[in-house]
Amino acid sequence: MPLVRIDLREGKPADYRAAIGEVIYDALLSIGVPQNDRFQIITEHPKSGLIFDPGYLGVERSEALVMIQITLNEGRSLELKKRLYKSIADQLNSRLSIRREDVFINLVEVKKENWSFGNGEAQYT
Repeated sequence: MPLVRIDLREGKPADYRAAIGEVIYDALLSIGVPQNDRFQIITEHPKSGLIFDPGYLGVERSEALVMIQITLNEGRSLELKKRLYKSIADQLNSRLSIRREDVFINLVEVKKENWSFGNGEAQYT
């Protein structure tokens, strides 16, 4: 159900990128996403291809910024979303030494009818 897009600057090793995906998957499991529901796109960008404001809203971002966009079913509470944000930032910091300031997360909520996991079917309807 979640589709996760992870964008970061080019040059990180494959195991680093894989670990980011694992952290996000584990955090999603902790908020009730079903086991094995893992669909992730990890994209590296040249410096000119990942543009961001380094100080927007008083958060001091570095060139190591990781942008995470998660498309998921609508309906989770604000508290659950906050728990997800914190879990991802804390675990990326703990496992990969990514600064919490460098973890940008955006949730895109959609209705269940907006998914097809294959066969041209809407499995959630």
